[in-house]
Amino acid sequence: MVGRCLPQWMKRGVGMSRVGKSRARTACGAMMAAAAIGALAVASPLVAQGEPVPQVAVTGGTIAGEMAEGGGALVFRGIPFAAPPIGERRWKAPQPVQPWTGVKETTEPTPACIQNDQGWNRADYLFADEDCLTLDVRTPALSGKRPVMVWIHGGSNKAGSAHGMVESRITDQGVVLVAIQYRLAIFGFLAPRGAAAEAGGHAGNYGLMDQIAALQWVHENIAKFGGDPDDVTIFGESAGSQDVSLMLAAPQARGLFGRAIMQSGTPGFGMPFRSQEEAFAIADQTDKLLDTGGSIEKLRRTSVNALLDADLKLEDKSIQGNGLMWLKTTVDGVVLPDSPKALLAKAPKKPVIIGSNRAEFGPPAGTYPIEAMVGQIYGPNAAKALAFYDFDGADHDPRLGHPQLEVATDYVFRCPANNLATMLAGEGWPVWRYEFDLSQDGGLTAHAKDVAYVMDSIAFGGGVSLQDYWTNFARTGDPNGKGVPQWPRWQGRQKAYVLFDDTGVTKKSDLRGDLCELLPPEL
Repeated sequence: MVGRCLPQWMKRGVGMSRVGKSRARTACGAMMAAAAIGALAVASPLVAQGEPVPQVAVTGGTIAGEMAEGGGALVFRGIPFAAPPIGERRWKAPQPVQPWTGVKETTEPTPACIQNDQGWNRADYLFADEDCLTLDVRTPALSGKRPVMVWIHGGSNKAGSAHGMVESRITDQGVVLVAIQYRLAIFGFLAPRGAAAEAGGHAGNYGLMDQIAALQWVHENIAKFGGDPDDVTIFGESAGSQDVSLMLAAPQARGLFGRAIMQSGTPGFGMPFRSQEEAFAIADQTDKLLDTGGSIEKLRRTSVNALLDADLKLEDKSIQGNGLMWLKTTVDGVVLPDSPKALLAKAPKKPVIIGSNRAEFGPPAGTYPIEAMVGQIYGPNAAKALAFYDFDGADHDPRLGHPQLEVATDYVFRCPANNLATMLAGEGWPVWRYEFDLSQDGGLTAHAKDVAYVMDSIAFGGGVSLQDYWTNFARTGDPNGKGVPQWPRWQGRQKAYVLFDDTGVTKKSDLRGDLCELLPPEL
């Protein structure tokens, strides 16, 4: 089992020295084995230990997977869903899978997509390649017709991978799990003018195109893994959650899924969308940095390392720093022919879950004077916002964190989630909204703390499990069901939601009151 990579929810803070890819894979495998020692290993009667793993014929050829650790499921890793996006295929829509001969072993992780080192993603950074358009599948059995859950990983659209997600035993709940990869950062979201000249004047959003191609692969192949192609739920966290919301908006993704779960991410995270011309201007910076003179041919011949270095130097003057560069949504005219808000207003109505964590992330305490920070965000409504916050008041909730953290979480996560929920509910979509406030280490509930509670089925509040709600939703389009506390829909003036915390599930209403109405509802 050497070579297993850390589950996504265990990667935050992983520290490794810069070593070669072989050593990185070995280290990752050792960590994964150690993490597995305490895992539950209750085998499902559907698949018994020692049974031969059948071969599966998929688009491109035949693959062979393996029994999951502990039994109870079959796992297939690194299945190609598109041709390698290298050479002449850089900055182009994903191309059809290249057929192979014989049987492709899909038992080991394949590389993450190329990315810069962010610290928390060290294992992915060390084990990455441009040839990365693959997905992983975990299924209780190859026969049957089960609901399918497709995971889109987070990482600011510039880091992360599908690695380790199929170690989750969520499939014990009778679903098929798929985890997909997509081109990241400058490789996945740059919009070179030369690429646009080849494609009718449009460029960018290649990472979103990859996600649509993966969903198309699921639609065409998942029945062979015991999944129902007409019963697909997409879900993701952070950038993956934003991308889920964009899949809801994208006309090209229609008919490929029926439900969606958004964990801490909405279109643009509250930022105004980027026009095609603005996206071209960012790509122009790349040409200057690399001295490619506007030639798409030269850009495609540029080394990976040179492109990664250039990525770190790109600027969008409408946002602070480089960290949010690839989270700002580009209206490219193809994947997103209009603003997300306009597209969602015309999109088929689907059941959705939208959530945020209690204290996602923000600048360190005291980094910015809080009055100036609120003034910059709320503009003419700053005085009303400061009155709402009442940071020094006796009723202020310490679980929201220090003032800078609270304001940033409202601005980037909580209010955009509220605004999206209100808009969709007003259009007649079934919407369930949640706030998550649980942390295994006992600290504040920061960004991504919810993922383990979904994938590992960590119980809280007397036996409640997020995984139960999520799989109920995947089966029926409603998170409610036998054995879980009632979760009302977000609708009308009441705007009901639930708070998940160490006491269990608490029904509440009107999250943050009138605060979010003081912000522009950017979509």
